Amino acid sequence: MNYSGILLYIDPGTGSMLFSVIVGVAAAVVFFLQKIILKVKFMISGGKVDTASAKKIPYLIFSDNKWYWNIFKPVCDEFEKRKIPLEYWTAAENDPALKEKYEFVKCEFIGEGNKAFARLNFAKAGILLATTPGLDVYQWKRSQNVDWYVHTYHSTGDSALYRMFGLDYYDAVLLSGNVQEKNIRNMEKIRPTIRKKELTYVGSAYMDVMKERLNTAKSPDKSTKTVLVASSWGKSSILSRFGGELIEALQKTGYEIIVRPHPQSFVSEIPLMEELQKKYPEGEKLSWNRDNDNFDVLNRADIMITDFSSVIFDYALVFDKPVLYADTSFDLSPYDAWWLDREGLYTFDAHKRIGQKLEKSDFENIKDIIDKLIVEDPLRAGRAEVRSERWEYPGEAAVRTVDYLVNKYKELESRR
Repeated sequence: MNYSGILLYIDPGTGSMLFSVIVGVAAAVVFFLQKIILKVKFMISGGKVDTASAKKIPYLIFSDNKWYWNIFKPVCDEFEKRKIPLEYWTAAENDPALKEKYEFVKCEFIGEGNKAFARLNFAKAGILLATTPGLDVYQWKRSQNVDWYVHTYHSTGDSALYRMFGLDYYDAVLLSGNVQEKNIRNMEKIRPTIRKKELTYVGSAYMDVMKERLNTAKSPDKSTKTVLVASSWGKSSILSRFGGELIEALQKTGYEIIVRPHPQSFVSEIPLMEELQKKYPEGEKLSWNRDNDNFDVLNRADIMITDFSSVIFDYALVFDKPVLYADTSFDLSPYDAWWLDREGLYTFDAHKRIGQKLEKSDFENIKDIIDKLIVEDPLRAGRAEVRSERWEYPGEAAVRTVDYLVNKYKELESRR
Protein backbone atom coordinates (compact mmCIF):
# COMPACT_ATOMS: atom_id res chain seq x y z
CA MET A 1 0.00 0.00 0.00
CA ASN A 2 1.24 3.48 -0.89
CA TYR A 3 1.04 5.76 2.19
CA SER A 4 2.70 8.78 0.57
CA GLY A 5 -0.61 10.48 -0.21
CA ILE A 6 -1.75 10.03 3.40
CA LEU A 7 1.53 11.30 4.81
CA LEU A 8 1.41 14.40 2.65
CA TYR A 9 -2.24 15.22 3.31
CA ILE A 10 -2.98 18.31 5.41
CA ASP A 11 -6.60 19.04 6.32
CA PRO A 12 -7.92 22.55 5.45
CA GLY A 13 -8.03 23.72 9.07
CA THR A 14 -4.44 22.69 9.77
CA GLY A 15 -3.34 24.12 6.44
CA SER A 16 -4.92 27.46 7.30
CA MET A 17 -3.20 27.46 10.69
CA LEU A 18 0.21 26.58 9.19
CA PHE A 19 -0.17 29.29 6.56
CA SER A 20 -0.99 31.81 9.30
CA VAL A 21 2.06 30.80 11.33
CA ILE A 22 4.41 30.94 8.34
CA VAL A 23 3.10 34.32 7.19
CA GLY A 24 3.20 35.65 10.75
CA VAL A 25 6.86 34.69 11.18
CA ALA A 26 7.74 36.06 7.74
CA ALA A 27 5.93 39.33 8.48
CA ALA A 28 7.74 39.72 11.80
CA VAL A 29 11.11 39.22 10.07
CA VAL A 30 10.28 41.63 7.25
CA PHE A 31 9.03 44.38 9.56
CA PHE A 32 12.08 43.95 11.83
CA LEU A 33 14.43 44.28 8.86
CA GLN A 34 12.54 47.34 7.63
CA LYS A 35 13.05 49.05 10.97
CA ILE A 36 16.79 48.23 10.94
CA ILE A 37 17.17 49.58 7.40
CA LEU A 38 15.32 52.81 8.25
CA LYS A 39 17.50 53.34 11.35
CA VAL A 40 20.68 52.81 9.32
CA LYS A 41 19.47 55.28 6.67
CA PHE A 42 18.62 57.76 9.38
CA MET A 43 22.12 57.56 10.84
CA ILE A 44 23.90 57.73 7.46
CA SER A 45 21.84 60.67 6.25
CA GLY A 46 22.35 62.66 9.42
CA GLY A 47 18.69 62.53 10.32
CA LYS A 48 17.28 62.87 6.81
CA VAL A 49 15.56 59.73 5.56
CA ASP A 50 14.29 59.15 2.04
CA THR A 51 10.85 57.70 2.73
CA ALA A 52 10.17 56.72 -0.88
CA SER A 53 10.88 53.06 -0.11
CA ALA A 54 8.34 53.16 2.69
CA LYS A 55 5.70 54.96 0.64
CA LYS A 56 2.16 53.88 1.42
CA ILE A 57 -0.93 53.71 -0.73
CA PRO A 58 -3.22 56.38 0.74
CA TYR A 59 -6.45 54.53 -0.08
CA LEU A 60 -6.73 50.79 -0.77
CA ILE A 61 -9.82 48.63 -1.37
CA PHE A 62 -9.76 44.84 -1.19
CA SER A 63 -12.47 42.60 -2.65
CA ASP A 64 -12.37 38.83 -2.23
CA ASN A 65 -14.97 38.07 -4.92
CA LYS A 66 -16.38 39.53 -8.11
CA TRP A 67 -19.84 39.50 -6.51
CA TYR A 68 -18.94 42.55 -4.43
CA TRP A 69 -18.19 44.89 -7.31
CA ASN A 70 -21.74 46.28 -6.97
CA ILE A 71 -20.70 47.48 -3.50
CA PHE A 72 -17.36 48.98 -4.45
CA LYS A 73 -18.11 50.43 -7.88
CA PRO A 74 -20.03 53.48 -6.55
CA VAL A 75 -17.13 54.19 -4.19
CA CYS A 76 -14.52 53.81 -6.94
CA ASP A 77 -16.61 56.05 -9.20
CA GLU A 78 -16.68 58.72 -6.49
CA PHE A 79 -12.88 58.57 -6.08
CA GLU A 80 -12.54 58.89 -9.85
CA LYS A 81 -14.95 61.82 -9.89
CA ARG A 82 -12.88 63.63 -7.24
CA LYS A 83 -9.61 62.75 -9.03
CA ILE A 84 -8.25 61.08 -5.90
CA PRO A 85 -5.81 58.18 -6.49
CA LEU A 86 -7.12 54.83 -5.23
CA GLU A 87 -5.94 51.24 -5.56
CA TYR A 88 -8.42 48.37 -5.84
CA TRP A 89 -7.07 44.87 -5.20
CA THR A 90 -9.21 41.88 -6.08
CA ALA A 91 -8.85 38.15 -5.50
CA ALA A 92 -11.10 37.42 -8.49
CA GLU A 93 -9.52 37.20 -11.91
CA ASN A 94 -12.94 37.83 -13.50
CA ASP A 95 -13.79 40.86 -11.36
CA PRO A 96 -15.65 43.42 -13.55
CA ALA A 97 -13.46 46.11 -11.99
CA LEU A 98 -10.54 44.94 -14.12
CA LYS A 99 -12.39 46.07 -17.26
CA GLU A 100 -13.04 49.59 -16.03
CA LYS A 101 -11.21 52.47 -17.76
CA TYR A 102 -10.35 54.63 -14.78
CA GLU A 103 -7.69 57.34 -14.73
CA PHE A 104 -7.27 57.72 -10.96
CA VAL A 105 -8.37 54.26 -9.79
CA LYS A 106 -5.90 51.42 -10.34
CA CYS A 107 -7.52 47.95 -10.37
CA GLU A 108 -5.28 44.90 -9.88
CA PHE A 109 -5.79 41.13 -9.58
CA ILE A 110 -3.55 39.95 -6.72
CA GLY A 111 -4.19 36.21 -6.94
CA GLU A 112 -6.67 33.89 -5.28
CA GLY A 113 -6.81 32.38 -1.81
CA ASN A 114 -3.58 32.35 0.20
CA LYS A 115 -1.72 34.22 -2.53
CA ALA A 116 -4.07 37.17 -2.10
CA PHE A 117 -3.85 37.05 1.68
CA ALA A 118 -0.06 36.92 1.56
CA ARG A 119 -0.10 40.13 -0.49
CA LEU A 120 -2.53 41.76 1.93
CA ASN A 121 -0.51 40.78 4.97
CA PHE A 122 2.39 42.89 3.67
CA ALA A 123 0.28 45.75 2.30
CA LYS A 124 1.36 49.35 2.85
CA ALA A 125 -1.62 51.68 3.03
CA GLY A 126 -3.07 54.53 4.99
CA ILE A 127 -6.61 53.16 4.88
CA LEU A 128 -7.80 49.74 3.71
CA LEU A 129 -11.53 49.30 2.99
CA ALA A 130 -13.02 45.81 2.66
CA THR A 131 -16.25 43.88 3.01
CA THR A 132 -14.38 40.67 3.92
CA PRO A 133 -14.93 39.51 7.51
CA GLY A 134 -12.36 37.57 9.56
CA LEU A 135 -9.51 40.08 9.61
CA ASP A 136 -6.72 38.83 11.91
CA VAL A 137 -8.64 35.59 12.57
CA TYR A 138 -7.45 33.18 9.87
CA GLN A 139 -5.12 33.76 6.91
CA TRP A 140 -5.71 37.49 6.63
CA LYS A 141 -3.56 39.27 9.21
CA ARG A 142 -3.33 42.96 10.02
CA SER A 143 -0.31 44.45 8.30
CA GLN A 144 1.90 46.64 10.47
CA ASN A 145 2.10 48.99 7.49
CA VAL A 146 -1.65 49.62 7.26
CA ASP A 147 -2.83 52.41 9.55
CA TRP A 148 -6.60 51.91 9.55
CA TYR A 149 -8.85 49.01 8.56
CA VAL A 150 -12.44 49.88 7.60
CA HIS A 151 -15.25 47.38 7.05
CA THR A 152 -18.23 48.09 4.82
CA TYR A 153 -21.24 45.79 4.69
CA HIS A 154 -22.34 43.84 1.64
CA SER A 155 -25.94 44.08 2.86
CA THR A 156 -28.20 45.93 5.29
CA GLY A 157 -28.36 42.79 7.44
CA ASP A 158 -27.60 42.20 11.10
CA SER A 159 -23.94 42.43 12.13
CA ALA A 160 -24.41 39.47 14.49
CA LEU A 161 -24.97 37.13 11.55
CA TYR A 162 -21.33 37.23 10.49
CA ARG A 163 -19.32 34.11 11.20
CA MET A 164 -17.84 34.28 14.69
CA PHE A 165 -15.20 36.99 15.27
CA GLY A 166 -15.87 38.42 11.79
CA LEU A 167 -15.53 42.11 12.71
CA ASP A 168 -13.51 41.92 15.93
CA TYR A 169 -10.26 43.41 14.67
CA TYR A 170 -11.38 46.15 12.30
CA ASP A 171 -10.74 49.74 13.37
CA ALA A 172 -13.98 51.10 11.92
CA VAL A 173 -17.25 49.96 10.40
CA LEU A 174 -19.43 51.90 7.97
CA LEU A 175 -23.10 51.37 8.80
CA SER A 176 -26.24 51.36 6.69
CA GLY A 177 -28.63 51.45 9.66
CA ASN A 178 -28.88 51.49 13.44
CA VAL A 179 -29.55 47.76 13.90
CA GLN A 180 -25.94 47.11 12.90
CA GLU A 181 -24.58 49.50 15.53
CA LYS A 182 -26.58 47.94 18.37
CA ASN A 183 -25.18 44.45 17.98
CA ILE A 184 -21.62 45.62 17.30
CA ARG A 185 -21.69 47.44 20.64
CA ASN A 186 -23.36 44.44 22.32
CA MET A 187 -20.55 42.17 21.10
CA GLU A 188 -17.88 44.60 22.32
CA LYS A 189 -19.37 44.39 25.81
CA ILE A 190 -19.48 40.59 25.80
CA ARG A 191 -16.02 39.91 24.37
CA PRO A 192 -13.40 42.25 25.86
CA THR A 193 -10.81 41.15 23.30
CA ILE A 194 -12.71 42.94 20.56
CA ARG A 195 -11.19 46.14 19.22
CA LYS A 196 -13.42 49.13 20.07
CA LYS A 197 -14.56 50.29 16.68
CA GLU A 198 -15.33 53.68 15.22
CA LEU A 199 -18.83 53.54 13.72
CA THR A 200 -20.10 55.90 11.05
CA TYR A 201 -23.45 55.94 9.25
CA VAL A 202 -23.10 56.21 5.48
CA GLY A 203 -26.08 54.26 4.08
CA SER A 204 -25.87 51.59 1.38
CA ALA A 205 -24.14 52.46 -1.90
CA TYR A 206 -25.25 49.37 -3.78
CA MET A 207 -28.88 49.82 -2.73
CA ASP A 208 -28.69 53.44 -3.89
CA VAL A 209 -27.56 52.27 -7.32
CA MET A 210 -30.20 49.54 -7.41
CA LYS A 211 -32.92 52.07 -6.63
CA GLU A 212 -31.68 54.39 -9.39
CA ARG A 213 -31.78 51.51 -11.86
CA LEU A 214 -35.27 50.52 -10.77
CA ASN A 215 -36.55 54.04 -11.34
CA THR A 216 -35.64 53.81 -15.02
CA ALA A 217 -36.11 50.07 -15.64
CA LYS A 218 -38.81 48.71 -17.93
CA SER A 219 -41.43 46.30 -16.64
CA PRO A 220 -40.43 42.67 -17.39
CA ASP A 221 -42.13 41.04 -20.38
CA LYS A 222 -43.79 37.86 -19.12
CA SER A 223 -47.06 35.95 -19.28
CA THR A 224 -47.23 34.46 -15.78
CA LYS A 225 -46.17 35.14 -12.21
CA THR A 226 -42.49 34.68 -11.34
CA VAL A 227 -41.29 33.20 -8.05
CA LEU A 228 -37.68 33.73 -7.00
CA VAL A 229 -36.07 31.26 -4.59
CA ALA A 230 -33.07 33.08 -3.13
CA SER A 231 -31.08 30.96 -0.72
CA SER A 232 -28.24 31.61 1.67
CA TRP A 233 -25.69 28.83 2.19
CA GLY A 234 -24.92 26.37 4.96
CA LYS A 235 -26.88 23.73 6.81
CA SER A 236 -29.63 26.15 7.82
CA SER A 237 -30.29 27.45 4.29
CA ILE A 238 -33.54 26.84 2.49
CA LEU A 239 -31.95 24.68 -0.23
CA SER A 240 -30.11 22.54 2.31
CA ARG A 241 -33.27 21.94 4.34
CA PHE A 242 -36.08 21.89 1.78
CA GLY A 243 -34.42 22.08 -1.65
CA GLY A 244 -36.12 19.29 -3.59
CA GLU A 245 -39.46 19.41 -1.80
CA LEU A 246 -39.80 23.17 -2.20
CA ILE A 247 -38.84 23.14 -5.88
CA GLU A 248 -41.33 20.35 -6.61
CA ALA A 249 -44.11 22.21 -4.79
CA LEU A 250 -43.37 25.39 -6.74
CA GLN A 251 -43.29 23.59 -10.08
CA LYS A 252 -46.88 22.47 -9.47
CA THR A 253 -48.02 26.11 -9.38
CA GLY A 254 -47.36 26.53 -13.09
CA TYR A 255 -45.51 29.76 -12.41
CA GLU A 256 -42.05 30.68 -13.64
CA ILE A 257 -39.52 29.56 -11.02
CA ILE A 258 -36.03 31.06 -10.67
CA VAL A 259 -33.63 29.41 -8.23
CA ARG A 260 -30.70 31.61 -7.21
CA PRO A 261 -28.35 29.95 -4.68
CA HIS A 262 -25.79 31.95 -2.73
CA PRO A 263 -22.47 32.09 -4.65
CA GLN A 264 -20.74 30.35 -1.74
CA SER A 265 -22.95 27.30 -2.28
CA PHE A 266 -21.02 26.56 -5.49
CA VAL A 267 -17.82 26.58 -3.43
CA SER A 268 -18.80 24.95 -0.14
CA GLU A 269 -21.83 22.87 -1.17
CA ILE A 270 -20.89 21.49 -4.57
CA PRO A 271 -22.48 18.03 -4.09
CA LEU A 272 -25.81 19.61 -3.07
CA MET A 273 -25.81 21.99 -6.03
CA GLU A 274 -24.96 19.21 -8.48
CA GLU A 275 -27.66 16.95 -7.04
CA LEU A 276 -30.39 19.60 -7.20
CA GLN A 277 -29.47 20.83 -10.68
CA LYS A 278 -29.40 17.27 -12.01
CA LYS A 279 -32.76 16.36 -10.45
CA TYR A 280 -34.39 19.67 -11.40
CA PRO A 281 -32.79 20.74 -14.69
CA GLU A 282 -33.57 24.01 -16.40
CA GLY A 283 -36.66 24.00 -18.54
CA GLU A 284 -39.36 26.27 -19.89
CA LYS A 285 -40.47 27.41 -16.43
CA LEU A 286 -37.48 26.60 -14.23
CA SER A 287 -34.09 28.31 -14.34
CA TRP A 288 -30.96 28.40 -12.17
CA ASN A 289 -29.52 31.89 -11.89
CA ARG A 290 -25.85 32.68 -11.23
CA ASP A 291 -25.68 36.20 -12.66
CA ASN A 292 -23.04 38.43 -11.09
CA ASP A 293 -25.68 41.18 -10.99
CA ASN A 294 -28.96 40.15 -9.35
CA PHE A 295 -30.94 43.20 -10.47
CA ASP A 296 -32.78 41.54 -13.36
CA VAL A 297 -34.03 38.54 -11.37
CA LEU A 298 -35.12 40.74 -8.46
CA ASN A 299 -36.96 43.04 -10.86
CA ARG A 300 -38.58 40.11 -12.67
CA ALA A 301 -39.87 38.33 -9.57
CA ASP A 302 -43.37 38.97 -8.21
CA ILE A 303 -42.51 37.35 -4.90
CA MET A 304 -39.38 36.02 -3.19
CA ILE A 305 -38.98 32.90 -1.07
CA THR A 306 -35.85 32.99 1.05
CA ASP A 307 -34.36 32.10 4.44
CA PHE A 308 -31.97 34.25 6.49
CA SER A 309 -30.18 35.58 3.39
CA SER A 310 -29.65 39.33 3.44
CA VAL A 311 -31.08 39.53 -0.09
CA ILE A 312 -34.48 39.64 1.59
CA PHE A 313 -33.77 43.27 2.46
CA ASP A 314 -32.59 44.17 -1.05
CA TYR A 315 -35.81 42.80 -2.48
CA ALA A 316 -38.27 44.05 0.13
CA LEU A 317 -36.76 47.49 0.73
CA VAL A 318 -35.76 48.46 -2.82
CA PHE A 319 -38.32 46.63 -4.97
CA ASP A 320 -41.07 46.86 -2.32
CA LYS A 321 -42.53 43.42 -3.08
CA PRO A 322 -43.87 40.62 -0.84
CA VAL A 323 -41.65 37.97 0.73
CA LEU A 324 -42.04 34.47 2.13
CA TYR A 325 -39.31 33.41 4.52
CA ALA A 326 -38.87 29.73 5.31
CA ASP A 327 -38.71 28.31 8.81
CA THR A 328 -35.31 26.62 8.69
CA SER A 329 -34.69 26.35 12.47
CA PHE A 330 -31.63 28.55 12.14
CA ASP A 331 -28.48 27.24 13.82
CA LEU A 332 -26.71 30.16 15.53
CA SER A 333 -23.61 28.25 16.63
CA PRO A 334 -21.23 29.37 13.81
CA TYR A 335 -22.20 33.05 14.14
CA ASP A 336 -21.60 35.95 16.51
CA ALA A 337 -25.33 35.73 17.17
CA TRP A 338 -24.59 32.67 19.34
CA TRP A 339 -23.30 35.06 22.03
CA LEU A 340 -26.53 37.06 22.07
CA ASP A 341 -30.12 36.37 23.04
CA ARG A 342 -32.11 35.35 19.98
CA GLU A 343 -34.59 38.10 20.85
CA GLY A 344 -31.80 40.60 20.28
CA LEU A 345 -31.36 39.55 16.66
CA TYR A 346 -33.00 42.30 14.68
CA THR A 347 -32.91 40.33 11.45
CA PHE A 348 -35.45 37.80 12.68
CA ASP A 349 -37.62 40.54 14.12
CA ALA A 350 -37.53 42.36 10.78
CA HIS A 351 -38.49 39.19 8.90
CA LYS A 352 -41.79 39.14 10.76
CA ARG A 353 -42.55 42.70 9.69
CA ILE A 354 -41.61 42.45 6.00
CA GLY A 355 -42.52 38.85 5.19
CA GLN A 356 -44.79 35.92 5.92
CA LYS A 357 -43.38 32.76 7.47
CA LEU A 358 -43.49 29.63 5.31
CA GLU A 359 -43.73 26.29 7.09
CA LYS A 360 -43.01 22.94 5.49
CA SER A 361 -46.66 22.07 6.04
CA ASP A 362 -47.59 25.00 3.77
CA PHE A 363 -45.94 23.48 0.70
CA GLU A 364 -49.12 21.70 -0.43
CA ASN A 365 -51.01 25.03 -0.45
CA ILE A 366 -48.15 27.19 -1.66
CA LYS A 367 -49.94 28.45 -4.79
CA ASP A 368 -52.84 29.86 -2.76
CA ILE A 369 -50.41 31.44 -0.28
CA ILE A 370 -48.42 33.09 -3.09
CA ASP A 371 -51.54 34.39 -4.86
CA LYS A 372 -53.01 35.89 -1.69
CA LEU A 373 -49.79 37.56 -0.62
CA ILE A 374 -49.22 39.14 -4.04
CA VAL A 375 -52.78 40.48 -4.30
CA GLU A 376 -53.34 41.66 -0.74
CA ASP A 377 -49.73 42.62 0.14
CA PRO A 378 -50.52 43.14 3.85
CA LEU A 379 -46.95 43.98 4.90
CA ARG A 380 -46.29 47.11 2.87
CA ALA A 381 -46.33 49.29 6.01
CA GLY A 382 -43.90 46.93 7.72
CA ARG A 383 -41.48 47.22 4.82
CA ALA A 384 -41.55 51.00 5.07
CA GLU A 385 -40.80 50.79 8.79
CA VAL A 386 -37.86 48.44 8.36
CA ARG A 387 -36.56 50.51 5.44
CA SER A 388 -36.26 53.55 7.69
CA GLU A 389 -34.29 51.49 10.24
CA ARG A 390 -31.82 49.85 7.87
CA TRP A 391 -31.24 52.29 5.04
CA GLU A 392 -29.95 55.65 6.24
CA TYR A 393 -29.24 58.51 3.82
CA PRO A 394 -30.73 57.01 0.62
CA GLY A 395 -28.79 58.18 -2.43
CA GLU A 396 -25.82 59.51 -0.42
CA ALA A 397 -23.77 56.43 0.52
CA ALA A 398 -20.91 56.69 -1.98
CA VAL A 399 -20.34 60.36 -1.20
CA ARG A 400 -20.51 59.78 2.56
CA THR A 401 -18.16 56.77 2.32
CA VAL A 402 -15.50 58.72 0.46
CA ASP A 403 -15.97 61.72 2.76
CA TYR A 404 -15.26 59.47 5.74
CA LEU A 405 -12.18 57.88 4.16
CA VAL A 406 -10.70 61.22 3.08
CA ASN A 407 -11.31 62.88 6.44
CA LYS A 408 -9.94 59.90 8.34
CA TYR A 409 -6.80 59.86 6.19
CA LYS A 410 -6.23 63.56 6.89
CA GLU A 411 -6.67 62.90 10.60
CA LEU A 412 -4.16 60.01 10.55
CA GLU A 413 -1.63 62.11 8.65
CA SER A 414 -1.96 64.98 11.12
CA ARG A 415 -0.86 62.65 13.93
CA ARG A 416 2.47 61.77 12.32
